[in-house]
Amino acid sequence: MKAPPRLQSLVDEGLIDTVVRQLMSGKEAMVYVVRCGDETRCAKIYKEATNRSFRQAVDYTENRKVKNTRLQRAMAKGTKFGRQATEAAWQSAEVDALYRLAAAGVRVPEPYNFCDGVLLMELVTDAEGDAAPRLNDVVFTPEDALRHHASLLVEVVRMLCAGVVHGDLSEFNVLLAADGPVIIDLPQAVDAAGNNHAKRMLLRDVANLKNFFGQFAPELLQTHCGDEIWALYESGELDPGTPLTGRFAHATGPVDLGNVLREVDDARAEEAARLVRMAAR
Repeated sequence: MKAPPRLQSLVDEGLIDTVVRQLMSGKEAMVYVVRCGDETRCAKIYKEATNRSFRQAVDYTENRKVKNTRLQRAMAKGTKFGRQATEAAWQSAEVDALYRLAAAGVRVPEPYNFCDGVLLMELVTDAEGDAAPRLNDVVFTPEDALRHHASLLVEVVRMLCAGVVHGDLSEFNVLLAADGPVIIDLPQAVDAAGNNHAKRMLLRDVANLKNFFGQFAPELLQTHCGDEIWALYESGELDPGTPLTGRFAHATGPVDLGNVLREVDDARAEEAARLVRMAAR
């Protein structure tokens, strides 16, 4: 097919030879299957902020820094130059997270290049060599559900050990490759130690996986792996080989009602945003 305008510069520079077909179109990005020499890869084109349903919410961008103080001031003031810099930082966040997580051994697509708002990366495939499906497009046996849930918890732990929380992990952001699940879509990834919302996001990520796989293996619905993982992380006892029990005893004591209500409001807002993203897929 004819190369879309946003991919033409990569074709001109020899990073892409041909564009095969469009793989996916959403409100956050468009993904194309491309040929690079003898290899088939995918090219993810980020859409402008005004055309995306996933906004650069302060919860996600908290503690994201740029080294240039002029850029920092412009981004804080919201000038046109600052908005452009914020957009560039948002796009590069996924690239940075992919390289960081790939180096830590997390199952994510291998990134190859990032140019003009386009991320060139590995095409994740199934056993037949076709583009791998998302988890939400697959029906699992109870045994497969338990197996894939356990393997994804290992990846969540490995990510956290690398200092990263996905922030939007669900059945829509995991591909089922020939050799198991692969985590995708990371522009909203947050720094576990530097973001005050990291714990809440980690708990939500793990709960999303539990609720999805719990449809096929109901016993998973009784587990509390998110709380267990975060408690181990806070105590410095978490590593990729840490066995999880799924059990967690919550502390008892006086309740901070104001904090509980804030958490409820945050959860409602996040669920509304999630439903918008689901409707856009």
